[in-house]
Amino acid sequence: KGRDFHTRACLKCHGDSAMMARHRRTPIAAESFFDGFHGKNVRLGFPEKVAGCADCHGSHGVRKADDPKSSVHPAGLVKTCRQCHPSAGVRFTRFLPHAEDHNRAKHPALYWTRIAMTGLLAGTFLFFWIHSILWAIRSFVDRHRKANEAPHAEAAAGTAKRRTYRRFETKHIVMHVVVVVSFLTLSLTGLPLKFSGTGWGRALLGFIGGADRARFLHHAAALVTFGYFAVALAMSAKFLFAPKDGLRGAIRRLLGPDSLFPNLRDWRDLKAMFRWFFFKGPKPSFDRWTYWEKFDFMAVFWGMLAIGLSGLMLWFPSFFARFLPGWVFNLATIIHSDEALLATGFIFTVHFFNTHFRPEKFPMDTVIFNGRISHEEMVEERADLLKRYEAEGVTEAHLVDTPTSLGWEFASRVFGLVAVATGLALAAFMVYALLK
Repeated sequence: KGRDFHTRACLKCHGDSAMMARHRRTPIAAESFFDGFHGKNVRLGFPEKVAGCADCHGSHGVRKADDPKSSVHPAGLVKTCRQCHPSAGVRFTRFLPHAEDHNRAKHPALYWTRIAMTGLLAGTFLFFWIHSILWAIRSFVDRHRKANEAPHAEAAAGTAKRRTYRRFETKHIVMHVVVVVSFLTLSLTGLPLKFSGTGWGRALLGFIGGADRARFLHHAAALVTFGYFAVALAMSAKFLFAPKDGLRGAIRRLLGPDSLFPNLRDWRDLKAMFRWFFFKGPKPSFDRWTYWEKFDFMAVFWGMLAIGLSGLMLWFPSFFARFLPGWVFNLATIIHSDEALLATGFIFTVHFFNTHFRPEKFPMDTVIFNGRISHEEMVEERADLLKRYEAEGVTEAHLVDTPTSLGWEFASRVFGLVAVATGLALAAFMVYALLK
């Protein structure tokens, strides 16, 4: 309560609206404070968990920063920071608590980082949203045509359609469930801080149980994320480096049809897909993985580099400040925040469309929960994979005879619906906040 009182007292003179600040193009202490971690927690209603204005500037006899007696003067800044961060050193004090990432002259590194991240967000969303819209339109046309065609189903074909192929093994299903749970946890606990100025952000953090619990859950989910990333690396290494096969064999598998690593075929498939969108050619036939599935997989690697590394820096600032200047944490904040926005926005819109909402799959594709794909889906979506199985003589080895248990089918559908509903709700909240 004391911190809240002091902060509000300071804002009586130093506060102003963000809109007014941008209009006048002058730095406003309150705006830059609320753009940072400490200010966002104050906005969310937890001022006692972070440093407020008085913790750094003092509550009586406040002096200018260039005054040697000021608590924020460079000579005494280490002592001031150590009130909350006992192991803070000189590098730590170079953190910018009032950073202005819109001011190119004052903070060029922050400015260009923000521009780069904004460009990445805009470019990724623009391309894939257009891709999804064109796909939806083309699929609706095709399904309408098929619905009006007279069915020609022979007995043998009917028998074939009842065949089911194994697409994912149990370990892949378990891993995907872990990914879903950890990702939603990170989203539910991180987005309120990103959108701290919204009513839904404050309400969601209150529902979780406050800033401390949200931070604990966020860190726990981050550890799980690092864990499944390590498992993915181990599985990838096992796939690539078969015993007694050498480097040449690893390269062959890396660029082969069973690999999730992009290759030239993906570029050809992408071009063919756009020709199909505009009625200029047939829909391309895919093998085991499509180009959008590979993009999803590779995004985990760049996401771990961007979100994971920046998140670790923000989690353990005193440790990283031993060898990094404090202003790097301002960069990490921008990267972590915007990359998280990209990840959540992409998953809750583009990925959901690709897997669940396109006309061929709506309302939900359950293959990741039961690991199975029907013969009809195999022919329509992965005909090249089926041809490869037949050419290699392994078709029968991929057939599944035992039915999925009713209990697991029901539980997986409920889990999937809850996950999708949660993601769509968060996506709606984000769009509302960005457009407000």
